[in-house]
Amino acid sequence: MFGRLNRFMAVGILLLGFAACSEVFRYHGYAPTDAQLEELVVGIDTRGSVEDIVGPPSSTGVMNDGGWYYISTKIRHYAYQEARVVDRELVAISFDSEDVITNIERFGLADGRVIVLNRRVTELPVKGPGVLSQILGTLGNIDAGQILGGN
Repeated sequence: MFGRLNRFMAVGILLLGFAACSEVFRYHGYAPTDAQLEELVVGIDTRGSVEDIVGPPSSTGVMNDGGWYYISTKIRHYAYQEARVVDRELVAISFDSEDVITNIERFGLADGRVIVLNRRVTELPVKGPGVLSQILGTLGNIDAGQILGGN
């Protein structure tokens, strides 16, 4: 009886161990499907119709005529290994000054470039006491007569 129970427990522990080593995928962001993009007509559709068909963008361009960017990422988590990006898709929709679509582009992970971040800190040219020191320093110089409206 105990021999079968031990074998059953050993098999159960092995199965749990194998389940713990399965890969898990996480999805972040949203990129429209090809069917959604086929509904958009370059030169005719506007920002409003793009938002109705595709939805609001993940990110927008900095300038007024900037494009809309839809970004989705698939990340693989496997056991003790570091998480790894296995797929990334970026859809860029460009507009002209009258908010009409001028171009639709799709980029993948292979199109991307690694950008090294610069960790330098810009020193502020502040001399003398800081803003907080100036505010706290004026607390002792308040005259009660000025606050109460006295002469």
